Formats: sequence, structure tokens, C-alpha cells
Amino acid sequence: MRLSKREITDMAVIREILEECDVVRLGLKDDEGMFIVPVNYGYDLEIYEDQTELKLYIHGSGEGRKADAIMADPHAAIEMDCRHQIITGDYTCSYSYAYRSIIGSGTITRLETDDDKRYALGKLMEHMAPAAALEFSLEMLGRTAVYRIDVVHFTGKERRQKTE
Repeated sequence: MRLSKREITDMAVIREILEECDVVRLGLKDDEGMFIVPVNYGYDLEIYEDQTELKLYIHGSGEGRKADAIMADPHAAIEMDCRHQIITGDYTCSYSYAYRSIIGSGTITRLETDDDKRYALGKLMEHMAPAAALEFSLEMLGRTAVYRIDVVHFTGKERRQKTE
């Protein structure tokens, strides 16, 4: 990271970003080239003494460009951001933007068992609609593609609004 003063190393702040963001953007690649897909997500963040594990859970159709790209190459880039605010300046090029973000990369696995799918969809609903009643029919589980992204590397970054 070029500006280390903007790096977030506090895992409590990383968790805040995961909670605050609604969308993760996946960078994928297929025969047509690179592309970005915005998706809702759920997550697990486990913090150990010597490492941190981040898993994101997404879902969608089992067909189409995203599904085909994941099947062909399970590697993906991830990006999420929040706390957007313009930072005004004294002249045009001194304007900037305040934000918090997480970027990284990982490997996507399609979940196959009903139990794994229920767990992942439960995490997604816990994040996106925590008060919603959960009921996953076998029919719905059968037609829904559910994925886990094992995030191998990630960094948090923050640009704060100027204080007067």
C-alpha cells in the first residue's frame, strides 16, 4: 500500500467495514476478458493470534457469465467500500473523496451440500436482513448456486474527511 497512513490493521475496524458495506464487487475473468460483478454477501471473520480468516458467501444462478467464469477459473479479486463523502478543496485538483474499503483476492468454491448452502445463505441473510425469518426449501436449495470465497489476502484502507 502506497500510503501506509491509510491502512487499516485493526480487525475491529475491518469488521465494521464488513458490517457497513452491502455489496462486494468480484473481479472475474473469462474468454471475453475481465469483468466486475456486484453481489450481496454474508461473511465469517475469524481472528486468531497468528492469522485472520475471512470467508464471504454469495449466491446466484448456476448459469450465466458469472457462474461460467467461476467454474473456469475460481480466482477472484474482491472490493467493497463505504462511508463515501466528498472532500472539498481550495482548487479543483485538491478535491478528494473520503471512504473505507477492503480489497483483496481469494478462491471461490461452489457449495454443494444442502447443509453448506443453508449455512452460507443464513450468513448472507444475517448480514443483509437480520430480522428476516429463514426458511430454505429443498427446491430452492436445489436451484440456487451458493459460493464461498476464501479470501487469501486482503487489506483495509481509509481516507478520512478533513477536520477543521
